Amino acid sequence: MEGLRFTLRDTPPEAAALRARVRDFLDEAGRDWTPEVRARSWMGFDRAFSRAVGAEGWIGMGWPTAYGGHARSAMERLVVLEEMLAAGAPVGAHWIGDRQSGPLILRLGTEEQRRRILPGIASGALAFCIGLSEPDSGSDLASLRTKAERVPGGWRLNGRKIWTTFGHLCDYMIALVRTSPAPEGAAKHKGLSQLLVDLRSSGITIRPIRELTGDATFNEITFDDVLLPEDALIGREGAGWAQATSELAFERSGPDRILSSYPLLAEGVTALAGDTAAAEPLGREVARLWTLRRMSLAVAGMLEDGEDPLRQAALVKDLGNSFEQALPGNLRRLIDTDAMPEGMRRMHAYLTMLATTFSLRGGTREIMRGIIAKELGLR
Repeated sequence: MEGLRFTLRDTPPEAAALRARVRDFLDEAGRDWTPEVRARSWMGFDRAFSRAVGAEGWIGMGWPTAYGGHARSAMERLVVLEEMLAAGAPVGAHWIGDRQSGPLILRLGTEEQRRRILPGIASGALAFCIGLSEPDSGSDLASLRTKAERVPGGWRLNGRKIWTTFGHLCDYMIALVRTSPAPEGAAKHKGLSQLLVDLRSSGITIRPIRELTGDATFNEITFDDVLLPEDALIGREGAGWAQATSELAFERSGPDRILSSYPLLAEGVTALAGDTAAAEPLGREVARLWTLRRMSLAVAGMLEDGEDPLRQAALVKDLGNSFEQALPGNLRRLIDTDAMPEGMRRMHAYLTMLATTFSLRGGTREIMRGIIAKELGLR
C-alpha cells in the first residue's frame, strides 16, 4: 500500500568505523553506570555526559557548521543514537534539543535564534524541554489554554504545562500557546504559536511530579505574567499547530521508540544462552526488534530525503511502544526473577514500572492509530 510505504534503507558502509568509535567511547564513559541508569535509557539526565558527547561532535550532527553542527548525514546520526540507546546512556540532557527543538529552530528560527541557541545545544551546554500537554486537556492538545498576549517589547505568558520531561533541569522550553482566539467557526487549533521560553525567567514555577519509580522526571510548570522578548516567537505567528505536528515526526520515528528496553533484552539473551526452551520465544523478540529497526531506518531515510513521513512515524511509534512495553513481561515468562542475574533483575524491576509510560509519551497509542487511520482515509 503506497500510503504505508517503507523503502528499505541501510546505514552507509563508512558508518562501521563511526559505530566502533562510539562503542569505545561508551565503554569508557559507562564503566560505572548502574543497572538502573542503563534501564532509564534516554530518560537519564547527565549534563557532564552530554557535554562529553558534544565534544565528540555527536550532537547536532546534521546541522551546518555555521551553527555548531557537523554536516553529517542522517544515517550517521542514527548510528550514534542506536549505540547510545543500546548502551543505556543517560542522554536526556541533550536528547530533546538534538532530536526536535534544534531542528525546529534550524528550520524556522530567525538567524539570530540559530546563532544564539544552536551552538549551545550542539556542545551539550543547553538542555531543552517541550511545552505541549496541559492539565484537563487529556490528549486533545488543540484545547490548550496557555496564552501569550502581545505587550510593548514582547509577550506576556500565562498558563500551565504538565508532563514536561526534565523541565526542572532544562534551560529552555519551546511551548505551544494560544496567541489569538480561533476565528468563529474555525478549527480550534487556529491561532496557536510556538514560543521560546527561558526557564530562568521571572514568574515561572516548576513542580516536579513524583513517579512510581521514585524519580521525578516529569513536571507541572506554571507561567504567571512571564515576560518574553519579541523574538521569542518561533516561526510564524498562528502557524504553531502545523509546526508542532511536523516536529513530532522527529520525536515519534527514532530508535528511542524501539530501543528503550534494549539493555534488558541484551541481558536476557546473555542469561538465557544455552536454554533451548527459550530459544524460539527469545528469537521472536529479536526478530520483532530487527523488523522495527528496518522500519525506523526507512523513516530516517525519508526525513533525510526531505519527505514528511507522518503516518510511517506514527506506525513505528505504535508498534515500537507495544514491543517495548511487552518485553519485561515476556522475559519474565522465560526466566523467573529469582533466577535472573542481579544486574538483570534490577533492570527488569525498574523497566516493569517504567514501561507503562511508553505508550503515553510523544502521543498516546489511540492518537497514533487515529493519525494512521486519517492519513489512510479510513476516518
